Amino acid sequence: MVTDITASLVVFLVALPLCIGVAVASGVPAELGIISGVIGGLVVGAVRGSTLQVSGPAAGLAALVAETVAEVGVAMLGVIVLFAGLLQIVLGLVRLGRMFQAISVAVVQGMLAGIGVPLMFSQAYPMADAKAPGTALENMAGIPGLLAGVLTNPQAMIAMLLGVVTIVLSFVWKKVPGPAGKIPAALVAVGIGMVVAALPGVDVKTLQVGNLLNSVQLPGAEQFAGLADGAVITAILTFTVIASAESLFTAAAVDRMHNGPRTRYNTELIAQGAGNTVAGILGALPITAVVARSSANVQAGAKTRLSRTLHGLWLLLFALLLPQVLALIPISVLAGVLVHSGWKLFGPAEFPKMWRQDRGEFAVMTLTMLVIVATALLEGVLFGLAAGIVLAALRMSQTVIRQHAEQDTAKVVMAGNATFLRLPKVIDALEAAAASGKPRIRLDLTGVTHLDHACRNQVEEFTAQQRGLGLRVELLMPGEAQQAAADPGPAPTPLPRRPVPGEEAVEPAPWPTADAEWFYLDTRPLPEEHARSPLVG
Repeated sequence: MVTDITASLVVFLVALPLCIGVAVASGVPAELGIISGVIGGLVVGAVRGSTLQVSGPAAGLAALVAETVAEVGVAMLGVIVLFAGLLQIVLGLVRLGRMFQAISVAVVQGMLAGIGVPLMFSQAYPMADAKAPGTALENMAGIPGLLAGVLTNPQAMIAMLLGVVTIVLSFVWKKVPGPAGKIPAALVAVGIGMVVAALPGVDVKTLQVGNLLNSVQLPGAEQFAGLADGAVITAILTFTVIASAESLFTAAAVDRMHNGPRTRYNTELIAQGAGNTVAGILGALPITAVVARSSANVQAGAKTRLSRTLHGLWLLLFALLLPQVLALIPISVLAGVLVHSGWKLFGPAEFPKMWRQDRGEFAVMTLTMLVIVATALLEGVLFGLAAGIVLAALRMSQTVIRQHAEQDTAKVVMAGNATFLRLPKVIDALEAAAASGKPRIRLDLTGVTHLDHACRNQVEEFTAQQRGLGLRVELLMPGEAQQAAADPGPAPTPLPRRPVPGEEAVEPAPWPTADAEWFYLDTRPLPEEHARSPLVG
């Protein structure tokens, strides 16, 4: 228990600046970020879904929240988060928690990168005590002007330097030897920023924190009426999918960090839904599992859910008893913390790694990121999922087609998966057999493992058409060879043969001889008005 209490304090120190920073980046009061952090600990942390995973407001959703708040207002945020939480509970109850594990890793990494890049550029402006222009592309285009303004404004330069120092510390502080290296880098940066902000002549923007209880905004009838707005419905679905996916992917990552009990995915999804439901009722930020806090919890030696639950209690007590301390934190420091978080989400090392492993998945990952940056998170994720499905379909639809002619027969042999994606290739092979001028055509599809409706229909139409033109067509469909091998039926009785005087009886040859005459079985149904032999010679 002592180890869990110590770990909870470490998680609290990591979570505090992140909760505030995410709220500021989301364009909402800092108190809402703290409230979400408290709920992530006391509500989500108490449920038996995951043992060591820690939840709270996530940097990955900051850009989406900011976009949503700008479009529908902060008052609607509570309703959106509330119904997203209820949907998560439903998904968990119907046991769809593991469904999110089926999403392509390339799409997930592209999604994280697409979240990280806009986050870095948007937080570059608060690092200089400036306001971001708007969209991700506008923020990128405005960076040269931002840097030019910083060089002419001493106070903006101080704020920028504090942000840069925060980023550098976030990368190198864990390499500091001794006990000091175990102190969270974000906390060290906050301490340095508070000292610098207190120096005479320094006038940088600091965090403005109000009363925690007064910041609670319960949704009213007017907000619930906003559910008729298509933008609100879209936001609910987007929050549900992204928050669920991020939480469960984080759970899988955290499970690899320790040897304790594994995550119960459906239960954890219900826990996340319960947390978001409470957060929505209080008008706070959406909650997901967070890698930074979870990894800090594991590294601190936590063994049970007590650590992740207690960290929420420490957040609550600190915000209620020491709110004046929060007002001393420079905003540029929090922006620097989030720029570092954005870089980790971007994960530049993952791109060359994916390129070496699978170039098709690399394309899916890159396209997902670019579409998210150019449009929005939901559009990018949907595009990535579609691209991943197309890639998988192309790879599954590997059809090998061999064509050759033997004497008077044009043969087409197919193997693999014949789907509509390979239909042009199938049609070319069939047309080539018809154009060969041979009086007989043999279509051997017994090596095809999957024949979809489009290819089957094309083959059968071709067969009927060529037979109608008087050609002899033999069609062997998938499974016929295996069926014949499994159930050969009774052995055919050889036809009696007139004995030749002075010749011993000869057993019938097991294979047809070279001068044997072939017959082709026509499987077309006969018209009812007349019947004829199905054997076409």
